[in-house]
Amino acid sequence: MSKIVFIGGGNMASCLIGGMLANGFSSQDITVSEPNDDSRQRMKSTHGVLTTADNLAAVSQADIVVLAVKPQIMAAVASPLEAKLKHKPIIVSIAAGIPVGALQSWLGQDLKIVRAMPNTPAMVQSGATGLFANQSLDGGQQAMIENIFSAVGYACWVGQESDIDAVTAVSGSGPAYFFLVYEAMLKVAQELGLEKQTASQLTLHTALGAARLAKVRAVPRPAVPTSATGPDLASRGCLEPPPSLRRSASLPRARVGRGLRDEDALQGRDGGARRLAGRSAREAGDHRADPRR
Repeated sequence: MSKIVFIGGGNMASCLIGGMLANGFSSQDITVSEPNDDSRQRMKSTHGVLTTADNLAAVSQADIVVLAVKPQIMAAVASPLEAKLKHKPIIVSIAAGIPVGALQSWLGQDLKIVRAMPNTPAMVQSGATGLFANQSLDGGQQAMIENIFSAVGYACWVGQESDIDAVTAVSGSGPAYFFLVYEAMLKVAQELGLEKQTASQLTLHTALGAARLAKVRAVPRPAVPTSATGPDLASRGCLEPPPSLRRSASLPRARVGRGLRDEDALQGRDGGARRLAGRSAREAGDHRADPRR
């Protein structure tokens, strides 16, 4: 098994390690190098991984080095590592905004460098991570990097480094917009008379269900081979939503360019739903989405 070293023992490193351990990685193959005594002790007691305060000793035997420090201190942390990277481990940076060229200049080696952009939902194993490699990784190396980040959600490779900026914009910043919509819906639901706890749970489960439904409907159905030992997944209905959701009449159709407006859902009998959608849209800042227009 590859030896993986995390430089930095903050929240994102901790959530990645937790996901990795839950997905079959051995704690004895993971080392965290962290200068803060309390953080080292927390990593050791929480995850059972190896810990050290010596970055140079940690990376000297590593197969993969994950740079999990803040962007503003990356240069100071990365530059001293050069002398201990002669064996050319794969370098993975999860620091936002630090290009491969800068990492290459600080590390001073012709190294395989992967930029990764996980988002905050990775902390609950529901993240979305974009990956970019400056050199071709072999099959085993690519699989290992994917396994690290797929342990906390969805991971995908992008073809050019500039695409990482788009990943940052979409999945990195995206959760903030969902929170904005959540807060707007919660406020209006309470104004319509619901208790806060009820309104919150209804809003959260609606968002979760809508995301799952969008995932089922938006992704093209793949060809699923029939198992030699039993029926294929399609025959079990595993790739289809339940019958109640397959009826077209029960599925509101999204209208491009109308924001939260959904005529199929809002032309029903419930005027409260009409007001909730319209006012939530306005609370979220999109006055054009008022369904009464």
